[in-house]
Amino acid sequence: MELKRFLSIPVCSVFLLMGFVYYITVFIFIEDWVGLQSSAGTLNAMIFTFMASLCLFSFLVCVLTEPGYVPSPYVPDVEGAAVPPHQEPLNNSSQLRRCDKCVTYKPPRAHHCRVCRRCVLRMDHHCLWINNCVGYWNYKAFFILVLYATIASIYSSVMIISCASQKNWNFSGRIPMKIFFVVSGAMMFGLSITFGTLLGWHIYLMSCNMTTIENYEGIRAAWLARKSGHSYRHPFNLSVYKNITSVSLSLSLYLCIHLFFALLIP
Repeated sequence: MELKRFLSIPVCSVFLLMGFVYYITVFIFIEDWVGLQSSAGTLNAMIFTFMASLCLFSFLVCVLTEPGYVPSPYVPDVEGAAVPPHQEPLNNSSQLRRCDKCVTYKPPRAHHCRVCRRCVLRMDHHCLWINNCVGYWNYKAFFILVLYATIASIYSSVMIISCASQKNWNFSGRIPMKIFFVVSGAMMFGLSITFGTLLGWHIYLMSCNMTTIENYEGIRAAWLARKSGHSYRHPFNLSVYKNITSVSLSLSLYLCIHLFFALLIP
C-alpha cells in the first residue's frame, strides 16, 4: 500500500530534481572547479554525496512511514485519562471530539485529512511532494529532510559560485554556458531560500509545540479572545525549552541512526 505513494508525479519530480542537482553539482561544477581527481574535489564530492544520501533516505522514510492514522474503533477512556506531570495537558472536551466524516472519536490534536480520507494523529499538513500526510510518526523524518535539503542546497549554491568565480567570462563564445550557470545558480538559490524558510517555520512551530494547522487555528482563537477581552495561550505550549528538548532529544537519536546507516553505505 505504501509503495503506491511513489506512483505520483510530484514524488517522481522530487527524484528527478535530486538526481539533476546531484549530477550538476558533482560532475559539472565540482569537476570544473577543482576536478574530481584532486583531493579537494574528492572531499567535496564525498561531502555532497553524503548529504544527498541522507536527503534521499529521509525522503523515502517520509513517503513510506504512516503518519499515524486514528483506528476506527478508537473510543476515549475519559475516566482513566489521568495525565502524568511530564506529559501534555488534556481535557475531557478535547477528548470527546467526533469526526463528522469518519464518524468516530478524534484524539486531541488529531485532524481529518481530505486527501487521505482519514483522521491523522498530530497532523501538521498533507504534503503533495511526499504524497503523504505529515503527522505524529513521520514528522521527525520530515523535519530532518527539510534540514538536510537546506544544507545540501546551500552547499550546492556555494559550489556553483566557487566554480563561476574562477572562470574567465570575457569572450562571447560561451553564452550557452553563461545561461546554464545563471539558470543553475538561480534554481539553487531559490531552493535554498525555500527550504531555509520552511526550516525556520518548523523550528518556530517546534518551539511553540504547535502544528501548522494548530497555528492557523490559534490565530483565530487569539483574535476571538482579544475581541472578548481575554488572552489566549496555546494549551500544549509547555515552554520554549521543554518544547524544543522534547523533540530535539528524539531528533538527535533519529539523526544518529541516519548517520550510522549512511556510514555503512560504501
